[in-house]
Amino acid sequence: MSRRRRTASVRPDQSFKGRQFTAEVILWAVRWYLMFPVSYRDLELMLADRGVEVAHTTVFRWVQTYAPEIEKRIRPHLRLGNGSWRVDETYVRVKGRWMYLYRAVDSRGQTIDFLLSAKRDAEAAKRFFRKALKQPHTVNPRTITVDKNPAYPCAAAEMKADGELWRFFRLRQCKYLNNIVEQDHRRLKRLVRPGLGFGSFHTARRTLAGYETIAMRRKGQVRGVGGRNMRTQATFVAELFQVAA
Repeated sequence: MSRRRRTASVRPDQSFKGRQFTAEVILWAVRWYLMFPVSYRDLELMLADRGVEVAHTTVFRWVQTYAPEIEKRIRPHLRLGNGSWRVDETYVRVKGRWMYLYRAVDSRGQTIDFLLSAKRDAEAAKRFFRKALKQPHTVNPRTITVDKNPAYPCAAAEMKADGELWRFFRLRQCKYLNNIVEQDHRRLKRLVRPGLGFGSFHTARRTLAGYETIAMRRKGQVRGVGGRNMRTQATFVAELFQVAA
């Protein structure tokens, strides 16, 4: 009986049901877009060169659908980060306006988390810290290094008083120690540049989640998957959706 139940519980992934193209082609296009600095029109031509005729608007819809899904499925497979966080914000243009992307890495450069926000204040900082603390691959930090943004001390003090941050936790405002996260911004900016900004907050949030997740994979943060082994990385993403690479 137990064997029959286990067999029945393993069902084919329904994420690609009703799509005109196969799961392999869709994941191929999504991975390429999230990994390399190309526009949707560039990717349309690249796919056509491989014999896949697909409109750039269709590739856009694929990215919007599957980028956040990849993020959700990869999270449980990430290696545990350490307790020394480096936090900073960078700017992202959304519908002609600058928005703030909060980002954190640990002392080894491994991504902790990210959050897109319309504001840069203490409430946004607290939302970011709370989101990061909920992730399965993070630990309650012993130190958080930030820049001179006055919102961080306020947010950290309130969360420490409420018991959300470790009582021996220390906030450091030291710009040069944050070079590691500022350098990491460059990779993200290089990916965002070909698109010339985002059309909506929703679109930006989903696409950025894909950029950050694929970067985690390339940094070697996924357990058992080498950061420079492209074939293994492709196979891993395919296995997340129960399809062949």
